[in-house]
Amino acid sequence: MTRPSPHTLAVIAAFSVLAAPAWGAAGPADPSKNALPSAASPGAEPGKKQMPELPSPYTPNYTRGAVPPANGQPPDLAYGAYQRGQYVTAFREATKRIEANPKDAPAMTLLGELYNQGLGVKQNPVKAAEWYRLAAAQNDAAAMSSLGLMALDGRGMPKDAKAGRRWLEQATSHGSPTAAYNLGLILIGTGATADEAAAAAQFRKAADAEIGPAQHDLGVLYLQGRGVPKDPAMAAQLFRRGADNGDLASEVEYAILLFNGNGVTKDERSAARYFLHAASRGNAIAQNRIARLYAVGRGVPKNTVEAAAWNLAAAGQGLSDAWLDQTLSGLSADERTRAERLANERIEQR
Repeated sequence: MTRPSPHTLAVIAAFSVLAAPAWGAAGPADPSKNALPSAASPGAEPGKKQMPELPSPYTPNYTRGAVPPANGQPPDLAYGAYQRGQYVTAFREATKRIEANPKDAPAMTLLGELYNQGLGVKQNPVKAAEWYRLAAAQNDAAAMSSLGLMALDGRGMPKDAKAGRRWLEQATSHGSPTAAYNLGLILIGTGATADEAAAAAQFRKAADAEIGPAQHDLGVLYLQGRGVPKDPAMAAQLFRRGADNGDLASEVEYAILLFNGNGVTKDERSAARYFLHAASRGNAIAQNRIARLYAVGRGVPKNTVEAAAWNLAAAGQGLSDAWLDQTLSGLSADERTRAERLANERIEQR
C-alpha cells in the first residue's frame, strides 16, 4: 500500500485496541452459531493489546518522514537523494541549499530528519531539534510535528508534555494531518468524555488525508458512540478506507463487521478474504478468526488442516484457543504434520 507522503508519521500512545477473541471454554464455543466479537469492543479481553505503532521519525531505517513541498515541481537533489537512500548526498545537498538560502525550511527539516534518524551522519537528537526549530521558525509544519513528538518523548530536549502538545497544535494549524492524529491521541488519552469529541475532530482531519490508523481510530469512536453519534455504517466505511490504506487494525475490524452484517451488508466470503489477508500479514487475531472459519466451513470451505495451521500460527504469538484445540484434537498424525509445516512456512515468510 502507498500512503500519501506523510510529514513525520508517529504515534504517541495507541488509543484503540485489537483484543483477542471473546470465544473460550467459558463462553459460546461454536463459531458456526455465533457472531464474531468486535476487535475494539469493550471487554473483549481483560488485557488489551495496543494497536501497532506507526514508525516515528527516529525509527531505524524509517525513510518517509521528510518529504519535499507539494508544489508540483520535480524532487530536488537533496530530497531525491534522501528518497533513494543516498543519505550522505542528501546531507550535502541540503547543506548547500541552506548556504544559498538561510530560510530554506524544507532543507532544514531534512537535516533534522537525518540527524534524528542517524542517516548519513552520526545520530544526534540535539542537533536534530536545533534544525527542526530553525525550520519551525519558518512555519514548517513537519518540523513542528517532529518537535512536538521529541518534547513528548524527551528526545534531544527535556521531556515536556505541555510543550509537545503546543508544537502539535501549531503543526495541526499549519495543516499537518499526522500532527492532528497525534493530537487526537493525546485528547483521547486523557480519558475525559469531554475530550472525545475534540479527539474525533482531530482524527477526522487525519482520516480525510487518508491516514489509515486515524481512519481506524475514528471508526472505533463511531462504532462505540464516543465523541460522535453511534453509527456502525460510518464505522464500516472508515474501516474499509483504513484497510485500503494498509492499516491492519482496520482490516480486522472491517472483516468482523462484514461477517456480522453490522453497518454493512453481511458477506461471510468477503469477510473471510479480509481475515485471510490480515492473517497472512501476521495478525494473530485474524489468524484465530480464519482458523475458526476453516474449522466450521463458514466463508471458506471446511479445511481442518488449514484451521490447525492458522491456530498454530496464532498460538505462536500467544493467542491460544481452547475451543479450536478441542475441535481439532481428532486430526491424524499426517494432518498434524502438514499443519505444522504450513504454520512454520507462514511464520518464516513474515
